[in-house]
Amino acid sequence: MTRSPDFTNRRRVLAAASALAGISLLNGRVAFASPKLGKVVYGQGSIDPFFAAGYVALKKGFFGANGLEVEYLNSQSGPRTNQLLAAGQIVFGATAATAAPALTIAGKPATLIFGFDRKLTYANVIVRREDFDSGKIKSLKDLAGKRVGATQPQSSTWLMALYLMQKAGVADKVDIRPLGDLATMLGALKTGSVSASMATMSMMEQARQEGWGVPIFDATTESSWTEFMGGDVPGIAALTLEDTIQKRPEVVQAFVSAMVKAQDFISANSAAAITDVIFDDFLSAFPRAAIEKTLGVYKETVFLNDNIITEDAYNRMTAIMGDGRQFSNDEIKTVPYAKCVNMSFVRKARGL
Repeated sequence: MTRSPDFTNRRRVLAAASALAGISLLNGRVAFASPKLGKVVYGQGSIDPFFAAGYVALKKGFFGANGLEVEYLNSQSGPRTNQLLAAGQIVFGATAATAAPALTIAGKPATLIFGFDRKLTYANVIVRREDFDSGKIKSLKDLAGKRVGATQPQSSTWLMALYLMQKAGVADKVDIRPLGDLATMLGALKTGSVSASMATMSMMEQARQEGWGVPIFDATTESSWTEFMGGDVPGIAALTLEDTIQKRPEVVQAFVSAMVKAQDFISANSAAAITDVIFDDFLSAFPRAAIEKTLGVYKETVFLNDNIITEDAYNRMTAIMGDGRQFSNDEIKTVPYAKCVNMSFVRKARGL
C-alpha cells in the first residue's frame, strides 16, 4: 500500500514527539527526565538527628530526582513503625535495626537496606543532676530498686535498658517503664516520675543545656562503647519487606540511592550547614545548639559513612537480642545476616 507524503510526515512528527517526551530543558540544557516510579510512604520511628540522612534526602529533593514521590511520616516509635510496615501502610521504615529480624521471626520477612550508624545512639542513660550530685545515682548499679524510662515494650530503648541493666548486674531489681515517645521520656525524668531514662544524644544535650540532667552511661564515648559492645553495632537502619525487594527492586534502588546521596551530603558538610538544611522542617522542637552539637558528634563517631551494615556488626546486634532478652538463641539462629540484610542497593549506589 502506498502512503501519502503527508501521512509519512505525520508519522515522523509523532515519532519525534514520542522520543522527546522523556526529555526536558534544565538550566538551558537538554536533560532526560527521571522515570516515574510512583508514590511511597516512608516512616521514621521518632524525631531525632540520627535520622539526618532521611531529612536531608527529603529536604534536598533527592527522592524526587530519582523519580520517586516520598511521603514522610513520623511513625513515633519502633514498634509502630514495624506495625505500619507489616500492614503495608508504609513501604520503607527507619527505626532500630533490630526491626528486620524481629519482623522476620514474627512471620513478615523484612530486610535492612541502608545503615545510618555504627553505634546505638539511643543506648545512653541520663538521670537528674540533683540525684547525681548528691551521690544518690552515680552509675548503672545505683539504679537497683528504681524506675527507668524507655519507649515501648520490646522497643530498641527497652531492649538496651534491659541489656545494660543485665551488664550492670541489677536487671532483676530495676523497673523498666514504657512511656511512649522520646519527649515523654524526657519529661517523665525531669518531673521525677522515673529515676533514669534511656536517651538519644540530643536528649542528653537538651538535659545538659537546661542544667537539670547528666548522663551516667554515654554510649557516644569510645571507652564506654567498647567496654559494653565490643565493636560496631547497627543502631538505626532503613528497612523494607522482602516482598517489596522481590517485586519492586527499582523502587528500592531509587530510595536507597537518594539516601546514599544524602549521606554523602552529610559527610561533605559541617554540622552547622546540615542543621541549616533540616532544622526548621524537622527538628525545631529541640534547641538548635543541641542539634548542631549532636550532629557534630554523630559525624565524627556515629554516622556510617558508607552505609554498609557488616555481618560482624549485625551479629553483635542479634547477640543483644538473644539470650531470652527479646528472643531465644534458637529463634535468633533463624535470622542470619544473609536473610535479613541486603546491602546490594547501597553497593550499586556507591559503584562498589
